[in-house]
Amino acid sequence: MRQTWRWFGPNDVVPLSSVRQAGAEGVVTALHHIPTGAPWSRAEIARRKREVAVHPGGQPTGLAWEVVESLPVSEDIKRQTGDFRGHLASYKASLEALAAEGLSTVCYNFMPVLDWTRTDLAYPVDHGGRAMRFDLADFAAFDLFILERPGAGEDFGDALKDEAARRFAAMDDQAKAALARNLTAGLPGAADGWTLDGLRAQIALYDGISEDRLRAHLVDFLAEVVPTAEKLGIRLCCHPDDPPFPLLGLPRIVSTEADYRVFLDAVPSRANGVTLCSGSLGVRADNDLPGMAARLGPRIHFVHLRNVRREALQDGIRSSFHEDEHLKGATDMVATIAALLKEEARRRAEGRADAQIPFRPDHGQDILDDISRGGQPGYPAIGRLKGLAELRGILTALQHEGVRYG
Repeated sequence: MRQTWRWFGPNDVVPLSSVRQAGAEGVVTALHHIPTGAPWSRAEIARRKREVAVHPGGQPTGLAWEVVESLPVSEDIKRQTGDFRGHLASYKASLEALAAEGLSTVCYNFMPVLDWTRTDLAYPVDHGGRAMRFDLADFAAFDLFILERPGAGEDFGDALKDEAARRFAAMDDQAKAALARNLTAGLPGAADGWTLDGLRAQIALYDGISEDRLRAHLVDFLAEVVPTAEKLGIRLCCHPDDPPFPLLGLPRIVSTEADYRVFLDAVPSRANGVTLCSGSLGVRADNDLPGMAARLGPRIHFVHLRNVRREALQDGIRSSFHEDEHLKGATDMVATIAALLKEEARRRAEGRADAQIPFRPDHGQDILDDISRGGQPGYPAIGRLKGLAELRGILTALQHEGVRYG
């Protein structure tokens, strides 16, 4: 497996020298400054490639841009409203520019309005570090009493609504503002987010769009762009919902293996693939990560490896959770990596050019100097270094001569 690292560009507080010292072999990044729906130019892509390959002083970094994360899909495309046809044309133009610059793995997601969602970006954990957390009662308090979304009361059980009311009553203005700020953030690395009124307006635009309709729009999107990707030799890979259940009354359609099967089978091209995120999918107890890695293996083009700990507070399929250490939490990381290594061996035997699957240590707890560094939430330097080192240890052990896996 190819060890990569997410980097948010020249303003990232984790410099590429640190990325190299952490042991990463390649970089995962994107053009975060380009508005969603606008085409990426070859010149902008080439500039980012140079920024990854060469330090500002002119010395080579020893790294290259290897995976695009992400090329965002606009809300117009998801809803099939507004200028969605123009955005589809821009998306294909961006794929062409990426291919011209030698990039062939492109991650995206199809989550409506919100990307990954957390109520707390600095939750204290028992060893003194900090982690990102999704607290179901705090989220319900936001939805019911801060956002005041119409119909929100129908989405939560009575016990959870009572707990949310108690939580909200105990919050001061600063706590309410912090919760709202955490829940209205935009894509990681992007400068934009939502105001409360903006979020309400975006949610309203999805009135009448059911899971089935959004799923059909995803298939339509893939039917449009996959032939271009296939022609260019690009592997598209869809990231799952995070967390993998509906929020704010919005449909979420990439939360389970069955969800993946729908659009993989509908557009049966190898260019239409999966970003397997063990942390996002691992929030749901009914997701079998080692089994998914094995069964979806031929279509997995990119992997995020992280772990979460599900907490006691639950409401149907939803639960509170926090980001755990990479080798702790709900997912059997050893079995998951073993399944991915077995898939790589199968690909080598088949002669596939993409036999090596890129992965990155996803998220990480803030530990040691991370706590004062002020980096992108979820993307600390030392916490991810620790995670990558642990994951590399599993890889080394499973690939050691005489060790059998699978």
